[in-house]
Parts: sequence; C-alpha cells; structure tokens
Amino acid sequence: MQRTTVIQQEPWELRAEATWGNAPAGQDVVALRDENDQLRRALAGRAVIDQARGMVMILTPCRRGAARKLLVDVSRQCDARLPEVAAALVAAWEGKPLPEHMHRAMRRTLRRFHSDTQGCDSRPSSGSSRRERP
Repeated sequence: MQRTTVIQQEPWELRAEATWGNAPAGQDVVALRDENDQLRRALAGRAVIDQARGMVMILTPCRRGAARKLLVDVSRQCDARLPEVAAALVAAWEGKPLPEHMHRAMRRTLRRFHSDTQGCDSRPSSGSSRRERP
C-alpha cells in the first residue's frame, strides 16, 4: 500500500500523484468515500447503542456491561443487528411503539436477567465498605 503524495502546483491548487496500490486515483477516491460512509454509519450506530444502553442502565438499573449484554441478547433473539434494536428502543422511548417481536424478546431477556442476577448488583449493599456521611 502506498501513501498518497500531494504535490503543490500553486498555493491554491493541490493534486494527488500516487495512488493506493495499482488502482487509478479515481477508484481510490470512490473507495475512500465508501469507507468514509461506512465509518459514519458505524459511528451513528454506536451513538444509538450508547443511548439505548444508558436507557437500559437507568431503567433496569444495572452496570454498563450488563446493559450491553442485555441489548445483545435481545438482538440475537430478534435476529436483528444491535444498532437496529437500539434504534427501536430509543424510538420507543420517544413514543413510537416497539415492534412486537422485540418487545417479547426484551421481556424474556429482562426476566432472565433479573432472575439470574437479582437486579444486576449495580448498587452497593447496606453492608458495603462505602461509608455514609453523618
């Protein structure tokens, strides 16, 4: 893989000389734009996942890793991608109904989650080493 070298013709004009591999510069631009679009979609999906995870953390209440695991379990049950499940959950928070299959999967996952972990142990118990202020 080669790096693109920029040669300055005039202070206001720049052009690329080298290409990535053996492909012409036009194909490289198309490939880089496709990669850029893919990365933008991935970042947007991650933001939605983080928002849905925060919602689960507040509503359940549980820790970050447990909330992600819960969302992953729902996405596996629904045979849907994690960003799709997260987007549906965020949309449900905003008033749009959650699709029925996701609703059932969420209910099953929450039941199993609470029976396995007894609420996720995210809050310190009364006998913890954390001191309360007088």
